[in-house]
Amino acid sequence: MKSYHFISTLNSKKVYLIIGLFCAFVHVSVAQDQEESDRLETIYKNGDFDESEELNILRNLVESETDVEKMISYSLQLILVAKEKDSVSYEYSGYMQKGNGHKLLSDVSKALESYFEALDIAKKNSLITEEASVNIAIADVYSIMGDEETSFQYYRDGLKLMESGSDRLSLAYAQFNFGDEYLNVKELDSALYYLNKAGKIFDEENDENGKAYYLGNLGLVYAEKDDNDKAETNINEAIELLEKLGDFYGISIYLSAMADIYASKNENGKAYATLNKSLDISKKHGLKDQISEAYFQLSDVYGNFGNPRKSLEYYKLHIVYRDSVRDLKSIQKLAKTQTDYQVSEKQLEVDLVNQQKKTQRIMLWAGGVILVFIGFLANSLRKRNKFMKTANRVIAEEKQRSDDLLTNILPEETAEELKEHGEVKAKQFDSVSVLFTDFKGFTEEAGKLSPEKLVESINYYFSKFDEIIKKYELEKIKTIGDAYMCAGGLPFPVEDHTAKMCQAALEITEFVKKTKRSINHKLAKFDIRVGINTGSVVAGVVGTTKFQYDIWGDAVNIAARMESSGEPGKVNISESTYQILKNYDVFQFTPRGEIEAKGKGKIQMYFVDYVD
Repeated sequence: MKSYHFISTLNSKKVYLIIGLFCAFVHVSVAQDQEESDRLETIYKNGDFDESEELNILRNLVESETDVEKMISYSLQLILVAKEKDSVSYEYSGYMQKGNGHKLLSDVSKALESYFEALDIAKKNSLITEEASVNIAIADVYSIMGDEETSFQYYRDGLKLMESGSDRLSLAYAQFNFGDEYLNVKELDSALYYLNKAGKIFDEENDENGKAYYLGNLGLVYAEKDDNDKAETNINEAIELLEKLGDFYGISIYLSAMADIYASKNENGKAYATLNKSLDISKKHGLKDQISEAYFQLSDVYGNFGNPRKSLEYYKLHIVYRDSVRDLKSIQKLAKTQTDYQVSEKQLEVDLVNQQKKTQRIMLWAGGVILVFIGFLANSLRKRNKFMKTANRVIAEEKQRSDDLLTNILPEETAEELKEHGEVKAKQFDSVSVLFTDFKGFTEEAGKLSPEKLVESINYYFSKFDEIIKKYELEKIKTIGDAYMCAGGLPFPVEDHTAKMCQAALEITEFVKKTKRSINHKLAKFDIRVGINTGSVVAGVVGTTKFQYDIWGDAVNIAARMESSGEPGKVNISESTYQILKNYDVFQFTPRGEIEAKGKGKIQMYFVDYVD
C-alpha cells in the first residue's frame, strides 16, 4: 500500500507528493481520511483485533491520520511493534511515515534521520521499489533545504530504480517531483516535460490526487511564463479537486499561488482575501512554512495598500516562522564536526608517519648532528605529550558536558542505560499519573505579543512549572507549544505519585491565578486548564541524535482529554485518579457526571481541590 501526501517549501509555490511505500506487490492510493483514522484508532486502543492484524491496522492508521503529531506518534508505535515482530517491511513503513510527518512539520533534520533509516533497511533487504521511493523522499528534503545538486542526484537515483519496475503510479509521482525541482530552478521546459509525463499516467490510472497536483503545478509553470489566465484556470481546477479530497496542504499552497496572480493583476482585495483563507488553513494544520509564506505575501499586500506599519508587522512574523523552518545549521554543524574529526584523525596519522621517517634519517647521521636532532626530537615529543594531555583533558570535559546534557533531558536511570548499551528498551509501567496543562486563549493573546515577549512569557510560566514538579519528585516529559506534560510513578514506581501529582496541579493553578491578579506582572496573563489521569503507560526513548524520553498509551490520551474537557482555573481528574485520591482526607471533589470526550465517548470526571 502507498500513501501520498502533500508538502510545500518556504517562500516558493513548491509542491511535493510524498510517496510512502509499504508493499511492493499491492498498489492502492490512500488519501488522508480523519474519519477512517478515528475508526482505526478506536479499534487499536480497544484491542478489537487479532494479534496478526496489529501491524496492518497501525500502518493504515498512520496513512489515514491528518493530525501530523499523531501521525508521527503512531509511526513510532509501528516501528516498535515491527521490530518486536521482526518485520522489515513494516519497520521500513514506520520510518518512511515518521519522515513524512517531520517533513510536513518542516523539521528537515528529523525527516532526513528517518528517511536514512528507511534507506538502510531497503538496501540491506534488497527492497528495490522501497529504495526508489525513499531516494525520492530524500531528494525532496534536500530540495527544501536549497541543496539542488544533492537533490537532483537522489531524484535521478530514484527515477532510475523506478523505471526498472512495474509500479506506474510511483514512477508518476517521482516524475512529478523531478519536474517540480526543475520548476524550482526555473528550467520551465524540463519542468513541463516531466510534469506532462506524470500527468499522462495520473490520467490513465484515474488518480484524482495526482491530477489535482498536476493541474496545480501546471498553473505554477504558466504563472512563471506570465500567462496568468492559464495559470488561474489550472490552479482553480486543482483547488476544486483538493477540496473534494480534503487535502488542506495542497489547498493552502495553491491559494497562496492564486494570491500572487491576483496581486500581479493589481486585484489586491482578492489577494488579501485569498491569503487570509490560506493562512487560516495553514494555522489550523500547523504548516509553519505556508504560514511564513502567507505572512510574507500579506506584508506585500499591505505595502500595496499603503499601510507600512501593517506591512512591517507581517514581515516580522514571516521572519519568525521562516527561521523556525530553516533547521539547516544543525545539519551543517553536524557534518562539519564529523569532517573536522576525520581530517584531524588523518593529520595525526600523517604526522606520525613523518616523525618515523625523520627518526630513521636521524639514526644515519653522525656525531654532533645526531645529538642536535635528538634534542630537537625530545622537544617535539615533549610538545606532543603536552598537546595530547591537553587534548585528553578537553575530550574528558566534553564527555562530562555531554553526560550532563544527557542527564538533563533524560531520567538518570534512562541516561545510564543509553550510555551503557547504546539504546533504551521500552518499559511498561502499570500505575502512572499523567498531567497535561493548556493556556486558555493562548492563540489570541499570542497574536498581540512580539515573538520575543511571547517566548519570554512562556518561559516564565514553564520555568515555574519545572520548579513545582521537581519539588514533588515528578518527571517532566515535554512541552508542545503552550501545553505542558509531566508524569509521576516513573522511571521508578512510587506509591503516592497520584497525590503528589494532584498537589503539583493545584499549586500550578494557584500560581497562574496569582500571576493573573498581580499588577506588577508585565508579561502575558492567562487562564489555565489542568487534567490528570492514572493508568498504565509504555515509556522509552525516541530519536538517534536528539533523544527524547516519552510515554505512550491510552492513559496518556485520556489525560489529554481531561485537560481539554476541563474548565479554566480548575483541576479535572478521571475516575481512575479519583478512586485513588478519595482515600486522602486533604482533598475534596466535585462530581461532574459523564462528559463526552473526543474519541473516548462519555467519561466520568471530577474537579478536585483542597478541603476548605
